[in-house]
Amino acid sequence: MAAIIGESPKLALYSYWQSSCSWRVRFALNLKGISYEYKAVNLSEGEQFTPEFEKLNPLHFVPVLVDGAVVVSDSYAILLYLEEKYPQRTLLPADPQLKALNLQVASIVTSSIQPLHMLSTLKYLVQKVGPQESLLFAQTNVEKGFNALEKLLKDINGKYATGDEVYMADVFMAPQIAVAMQRFKIDMSKYPRLCQILESLKALPEFLDALPERQPDAVH
Repeated sequence: MAAIIGESPKLALYSYWQSSCSWRVRFALNLKGISYEYKAVNLSEGEQFTPEFEKLNPLHFVPVLVDGAVVVSDSYAILLYLEEKYPQRTLLPADPQLKALNLQVASIVTSSIQPLHMLSTLKYLVQKVGPQESLLFAQTNVEKGFNALEKLLKDINGKYATGDEVYMADVFMAPQIAVAMQRFKIDMSKYPRLCQILESLKALPEFLDALPERQPDAVH
């Protein structure tokens, strides 16, 4: 299944509608105004294990971005590639301190939160220790990460994570917060700053167009 997003796409994005990692990249591409072809990979049916997809990413994860002869997997690597190749509407501020903060937030999400609640991880834990322990494991690690993010960002003024411009920190956090609320029933009242950032982002058409339920492969 494939769909054209925008006109004359140069890029192809291998994505799954429920993948928060894919959601980040869709949001970033929208912010940069880059058209792309949406190529759905149905993780629930194991399409990530086909020989064709394995050539793109031997780890069998989405997203994967194909830009001509360039193939990039992992959302963090994809975002950094887009920053270098398509500098319009930059997602990293020029100020070194703010840039470092954006990269730190992105790293917390990609390294300390998201991998610990991946479907494959939780499925393994369900088999070993049961569904309740698996859920508790996910909730504990999400909250640990959210506690850190809340403390890092609580004293920053502005609508978004690091001010009044949308940057990489927002791109990584927004899908993570939404997934945590929906899948893991995290009590977000403990994280007022994170909630405020997400509410601000919900007003952006680039964010809304990247929502899982608006993707061609979404199951309603």
